[in-house]
Amino acid sequence: MAARKEMGSMKQFGIYLAIFGAASFVLNMMHLEFRILSWIDSWGRTTGIAIRIGLIVLGAVVFFIGMKRDKAAASE
Repeated sequence: MAARKEMGSMKQFGIYLAIFGAASFVLNMMHLEFRILSWIDSWGRTTGIAIRIGLIVLGAVVFFIGMKRDKAAASE
């Protein structure tokens, strides 16, 4: 039971990470940013955009890995 709850939280973390990256991307286009990510643009605008896109992709990967593990746990 605890392992199943942990896997659900992995999907949830992936969703939050992707949403956080997407929101950061949108805010950056409006010349705003989250305080926690203010360091990203110190390496340049292109690098900042790449890191934000990386957050979105990483969130999607974590989500789909969690989804795959949930399906494997359900079939056991």
